[in-house]
Amino acid sequence: MNTKMKLNPEQQAAAEFLNGICVVVAVPGSGKTLTMTHRIGNLVMKHGVAPENILGLTFTRHAADAMREKLLPVLNELSSRVHLATIHSFCHFLLRSENRVFNILSGKEQVIFVRDILKRLRLKDLTTGMVMREISLAKNNLIGLEEFRELYGDDRTMQKVADVYEAYDREKAARLLMDFDDLLVEAYRLLLENEPVCEKYRGTFRHVMVDEYQDTNPVQMEILKLLIDHGDDASFWACGDDWQSIYAFTGASVANIINFHDLFPGSEQLILNLNYRSTPEILQACQNLIQHNIRKIEKELRTDNPKGDAVIVLESSSEETEAMAVATEIMDLVERKGVSYDDIAVLYRCNFQSRWLEECFLQHRVPYIIQSGLCFYDRREVRILLDYLRFIVNPSSDAGDEALKAILNIPNRYIGRKFTAELEEFNVGTGLHLYETMKAIPIELPYIRKNVREFVQLMDPLITDAGTRHPSEVINFLRVALDYDRYITDDDIPIPDDMKIESLNQLQLAASRFNSIQAFLDYVETFQNEAVSDNDAGVRLMTVHKAKGLEFPVVFLVGLVENILPSKKGNIEEERRICFVGISRAMKLLYLSHSKNYLNQPAKRSVFLDEILGTKQPEAIS
Repeated sequence: MNTKMKLNPEQQAAAEFLNGICVVVAVPGSGKTLTMTHRIGNLVMKHGVAPENILGLTFTRHAADAMREKLLPVLNELSSRVHLATIHSFCHFLLRSENRVFNILSGKEQVIFVRDILKRLRLKDLTTGMVMREISLAKNNLIGLEEFRELYGDDRTMQKVADVYEAYDREKAARLLMDFDDLLVEAYRLLLENEPVCEKYRGTFRHVMVDEYQDTNPVQMEILKLLIDHGDDASFWACGDDWQSIYAFTGASVANIINFHDLFPGSEQLILNLNYRSTPEILQACQNLIQHNIRKIEKELRTDNPKGDAVIVLESSSEETEAMAVATEIMDLVERKGVSYDDIAVLYRCNFQSRWLEECFLQHRVPYIIQSGLCFYDRREVRILLDYLRFIVNPSSDAGDEALKAILNIPNRYIGRKFTAELEEFNVGTGLHLYETMKAIPIELPYIRKNVREFVQLMDPLITDAGTRHPSEVINFLRVALDYDRYITDDDIPIPDDMKIESLNQLQLAASRFNSIQAFLDYVETFQNEAVSDNDAGVRLMTVHKAKGLEFPVVFLVGLVENILPSKKGNIEEERRICFVGISRAMKLLYLSHSKNYLNQPAKRSVFLDEILGTKQPEAIS
């Protein structure tokens, strides 16, 4: 085995575990991936296990690729023979191997598929995103259609969702389609109902290993249980951390790791609690925070790293001054202490919180990157309203033509590309711009004629008054007149860190600082032209969920106010784990920031701040 990395005693014990069932509880920065790859190396090189008999499962493609990269120096060319995959891709492999014929339904096609069913069933009071979320959660919890109907009894809304669930599954089956949840459910059914198939895969994958085990949901857990061989020369080795379980909104159950002994009687538990990432001060902050959770596996964060700086708290009066305080600290770190911009991350609970940071960083020439996301003014929900403003302020211009094409069918007016192409063709040689042409073009189809007329009736007064109306007033009018908030969230499967309505509120707040639409658009254009979000040497801006698995020498966690972190809609222990993940990304310096006013109203500092600082003690369990 070719590797220069030496394991500590706890890692060594986990890597040398041979047969049976074991859970490795690994705190942040404790080298779990290294331990997992060494265990694979031990199985192959010391115990003669064929690489093909090892199955390593992760929850993201990036994690699977990272594990293969770390396995390469351990096993060299043998590493390619180990089956490393996400659990979804493994289920896809299993179903294909058993001659199941299907195509994958995902992304925009899946949204359109569900939306069409809603239209056919005339269910106008249900949003596509909500229906998709409920069906997905049901499948991940192995709740079939009949049980779903029984579960929700007299709930008329959920019975309508059940009607969609039924039609959705029926129409997918007729077209030989499966979504990502179906991959899990169908793989589970195949293993459960076909013993020879189940025995074949148990026999092939004698050693099953799972990373990020705390993120498993019920159907994934059942698949794993079916794959486990309880023989003498087989093993199930799971690795994770209950303190970092932050995906309950996808159906993940922290109980799977907390109750591991109950699920697998006679299993072993090993703990990796030596942190190689952070200073003792940062780890103490993490320990102070997480000890307030009641449902957890007890462990003590340790490190041999030298002492560092105390955790720094920044208090501000508003999001604007908070962003300024963060920018000032960053500039000081770079100019006086020699810290690189790309060594710094600013984390927040929700995407909409980036707006003040982006604007302040741009103003003060602090380079930044939106990690796995778009800058504020490029987000779709924001961009559409900006296109409306561009059209309203100057309809008779090339820019107005482009904006009109972008907004004409948003929200859906059943005006497709064919009409737009006819409009552009009719416009050739007239010397007119598209809006003037649209008013003059003969329209044969009555419904398009009606929808165009209504669009003109909506736009004309706004265009006439564009020079005198405030941009925030126009944005508010459009949100109401277009029922825009519903439109923008209709196809959106709600996730905690992406709150589109709050992004619209932030856009309106940004526009309120300008007296004219044109002045606001000029500012936005300057912002977009000068934004440095593609600079590889910039400060990383991202949500805590996006930061999971990453580490940075300097971390700022902003927006530590009640109803943001913790979120008013979240389970308090899950919210505390989210905060824990955020602060445990820090290696050398940790800043915690809150403001006295947030979202234009007085804000109370997060209870997590007092817990982190140790000024609030855990309540006694009675």
